[in-house]
Amino acid sequence: MTNSDPDFDTKLTNLRDEIDEIDSDLVKLLQRRLNVTSKVGQLKSTVGKPIYDPKREASLFAKRRQQASDAGLSPDLIEDVLRRLMRDSYVSQDASGYSCVNPECKKVVVVGGKGQLGSVFVDLFQRSDYQVEIIEQEDWPNSEAILADASVVIVAVPIRLTSMVIHHLNNLPENCILADLTSIKESPLYEMKKAHSGPVVGLHPMFGPDVTGLIKQTIISCEGRFPEQYQWLLQQFEVWGAKIYPVQAHEHDEAMSMVQVMRHFSTIAYGYHLMAEGADIEKLVAMSSPIYRLELIMVGRLFAQDPTLYADIIFANKDNIAMMKRFAYRFLELLEDVSLDDKDAFVTMFSHVADWFGDYAGDFLAESKTMLLKANELKKH
Repeated sequence: MTNSDPDFDTKLTNLRDEIDEIDSDLVKLLQRRLNVTSKVGQLKSTVGKPIYDPKREASLFAKRRQQASDAGLSPDLIEDVLRRLMRDSYVSQDASGYSCVNPECKKVVVVGGKGQLGSVFVDLFQRSDYQVEIIEQEDWPNSEAILADASVVIVAVPIRLTSMVIHHLNNLPENCILADLTSIKESPLYEMKKAHSGPVVGLHPMFGPDVTGLIKQTIISCEGRFPEQYQWLLQQFEVWGAKIYPVQAHEHDEAMSMVQVMRHFSTIAYGYHLMAEGADIEKLVAMSSPIYRLELIMVGRLFAQDPTLYADIIFANKDNIAMMKRFAYRFLELLEDVSLDDKDAFVTMFSHVADWFGDYAGDFLAESKTMLLKANELKKH
């Protein structure tokens, strides 16, 4: 193609120089913003105010989306940029110390504090200036002395060991808070209330050990005994940025059988099937659209982790077997429609499920589009 403009290269260079100058100004502005958000985090910490403020965040997005629209820019683009900036600002605020909600707390003891999840809480308590001690298997001979003046004891061991550990915690100070971090709640709560006459609370952190902080993370709280005595502990989690979701233990376990156990089991079965079929993962990834690639990522992500963790979750509650059998029955029921070439039955079932999802179906569709766009941007070539 012939260049008809003799000044093309000069004009292009000038425009690129202008873009570079703008980008440089953006970096300086971002640095300035980060400095201010760090000061916000420090200020909040001095008064014990949570770092994450959902109302402030929602207001900010609404204002900037409107400003972008008025300026002829994409509101979605501006919101994406702001969300990315806010994630970084939360990290910078999270890096500073936290306020201590209860300075009168004598000691926090984390049983299993050197484990992946336990160490997250050890770090957070220490950054809030609590005295923290850890009990591991080799520390049990000295556990009586460690626990003697504890104000909080958190059990952060694998599910299969939780009951055994709780049985050893039968001589805690009267007002000591006893809590566990397992993904089942009825059984540990029963064991804790049997072992300890003081305040008891069941906790389920809905995140993995790879988190660097609790901002926007959810911790499920199941009431055990004397909730007024452990409210300060939940407030401390909120100062760290977590959202507390209170629910009854039996409701929690029923929900987890569907949200966690069944999904893990079906994902493991799918990965097992891919292996048994001799599937070529490289080709599957290369030929997958973003949504199927994301599904493969979630399958592979599970198999990159400790198999004992998932075995503990799935095998912990025998009531889950009935749930998984019902799932298998419905799978075979749908398969029978396909083998009988009964498309009408399949479409009718699909419509019933869509009606059951209601408005959530559309909301999830919109949310998934955003996730898929980001997943596609991060795709390795």
